[in-house]
Amino acid sequence: MGKVIPNTHWTKAEAYRVKKRRIGWFPVAMVALPLAAFSAVFFAGSIGDGPQASAAVDVVDQERASFGFCSGPVRVTCVVDGDTIWYRGEKIRLVGFDTPEITNPGCARERRLGEQAKLRLQGWLNEGAFTLEPNPDGRSQDRYGRKLLVMSRGGANVAEVMLAEGLAERRGGRRNMWC
Repeated sequence: MGKVIPNTHWTKAEAYRVKKRRIGWFPVAMVALPLAAFSAVFFAGSIGDGPQASAAVDVVDQERASFGFCSGPVRVTCVVDGDTIWYRGEKIRLVGFDTPEITNPGCARERRLGEQAKLRLQGWLNEGAFTLEPNPDGRSQDRYGRKLLVMSRGGANVAEVMLAEGLAERRGGRRNMWC
């Protein structure tokens, strides 16, 4: 039959095993690095930044509507003034701030500022989703039957926006600073 000559060349299976060993770190790096980056971004707000940072990450604003200005007897979703709205057929007084009066202003300046506050609130409401929460002092209605609620977006209270822009004063503060 003849003499058997040993095969000194690698078979395909042996070549694959050797090649696989040479690049073993690369597939691991291609999975581990993006996973580590995603995890760092996803969990960044909840590690070591205190309760406020993790609370901001947990906030999901779910209320959304298109607000116009209230007029006529039928009111469903609209802005009355700088601190009062109708939302889904309920009249709501936003807590934490007062804005100048429009209906019975003490002077022309108060009416002008009240209109600015009304415009600003409408703009803020229409910017995106928001959250309505119960009044922190426990009262659910005021003496006029309006629901008392806190409104925020991304954890930031609308009261702080109105106060920062000079369109409101703190609730319970000096009265009638507009005239």
